[in-house]
Amino acid sequence: MRGPHNIIRLIRTGATFERTGAMKVIMRALDAPPLVRVAMRCLVWPFQWLGHKGDTSMPPALRALSVLGPAYIKFGQILSTRPDLVGDGMAMQLRILQDKLPAFDTGLAKASIEHELGQPVEALFDGFSEPVAAASIAQVHKARLKGTDQEVAIKVLRPNIEKAFRKDIDAFYFAARMVEILSPASRRLRPTEVIAHFEGVVMGELDLRLESASASEFAANTGGDAGFELPKVIWNLSGRRVMTLGWADGVALGDNDALDAAGHDRTALAGRVMQLFLSHALRDGYFHADMHQGNLKVAANGNIIAYDFGIMGHIDEYTRRVYAEILYGFIKRDYTRVAEVHFEAGYVPADRDVDEFARALRAVGEPIFGEDASQISIGSLLSYLFEVTERFGMETRTELILLQRTMVVVEGVARSLDPQINIWTVARPVVENYIKDSIGPRAMLRDLGRTMKVLARFGPRLPMLVEGALMRQATPPRKQPDPRWPGRVLWLIGGIALGAFGMLALSLLP
Repeated sequence: MRGPHNIIRLIRTGATFERTGAMKVIMRALDAPPLVRVAMRCLVWPFQWLGHKGDTSMPPALRALSVLGPAYIKFGQILSTRPDLVGDGMAMQLRILQDKLPAFDTGLAKASIEHELGQPVEALFDGFSEPVAAASIAQVHKARLKGTDQEVAIKVLRPNIEKAFRKDIDAFYFAARMVEILSPASRRLRPTEVIAHFEGVVMGELDLRLESASASEFAANTGGDAGFELPKVIWNLSGRRVMTLGWADGVALGDNDALDAAGHDRTALAGRVMQLFLSHALRDGYFHADMHQGNLKVAANGNIIAYDFGIMGHIDEYTRRVYAEILYGFIKRDYTRVAEVHFEAGYVPADRDVDEFARALRAVGEPIFGEDASQISIGSLLSYLFEVTERFGMETRTELILLQRTMVVVEGVARSLDPQINIWTVARPVVENYIKDSIGPRAMLRDLGRTMKVLARFGPRLPMLVEGALMRQATPPRKQPDPRWPGRVLWLIGGIALGAFGMLALSLLP
């Protein structure tokens, strides 16, 4: 239910942040202006008694996010990949949300597996372990397939997780609608559509059959990628609430000390994780959209292993080409071309000035070049980009929210491995290769070949299609009668009768 009752839920959210001490900590970590800090705390302080107390042994931010529910935990997972925004200390605290949350009872996990797969755990697995990892939506157990030495990872959804997410999403919808009503300027950001997109992503993550299919498709696309591997899905032991994969050992990508001790080159890993993501997004149009450290490990041979395929992103070929041109224009510092691409794609209204937009893009892009990447303030950069998009009437493109969010997360992962990484230098070869393959002469010939195949498929029908189109063009359209007139006449008659009855009743009154 997305009604006003959600006001209480949102007030309780703010109250929980204040009661746990997280409000002050997060405002300080995000470097919020003093006026914003005072206003937020004054708004929620009178209601802090409504907030949840949480686990007092946890740090304030971790305590608040973990007690508020899975949707807020997802938000904390994103922040945990951005030490450049929240600081190293806060990022390290929030990484617990990635895979070290409190687990639910192993007995409940076994019961869920038995219900889903139709057999007791003991009949399917040997050495079924206690949880080895627990996140916002599910937890993982280690076991061996019955009668073999093959080790597997068994992912089991948390009990009642669907209901918990639904409550959070309903509150988010209510908040988005209130923002649209109270701040008309915010409508260009389409907050309700953003929440709808988030809902679709999360609901897909709550069906492990879809995740199994995503893992299979992702593996087919990336089978030839050097330095990258995925665990294999075991289909006959997977279902809606249970997913079984091959076990893959490795060092967590977020544990820099362990990576150093194992002799891995963190600089090379940072560049590879960024290039892999860009390759998957541009080349395949299908990418892992939850690439925080909790879902990435490094094998003994140096390969990056990806886990958790509940959130995957898809970009159509046309959009990939547009964004590759935009990115390539920034790399080449050709801001006029970047601006033209925005107008050609319809991202910016046609009545805006191309040259002025190009100058605004130059102000965004130039600070990136000639400086140490670690000195660039991503927060300030995003703030200025927001001002540019607002000034030129760009609207939020909900189909690209996942790509934009994942790019932020992957950049955070890369910078946690190598704080000095220059994102543009790393991205350049991937983008250049894609441009050559998708926009050059070869791509034109390939597109022409595809077009000819479509025409050949419809060849026998083309004469009829053309003839029908010409006949429709030559024949003036008939004016259709308004199907609503009978109803309108009835309403008119009813209104006259009701009025007459009212006048009669008034005349009979003393």
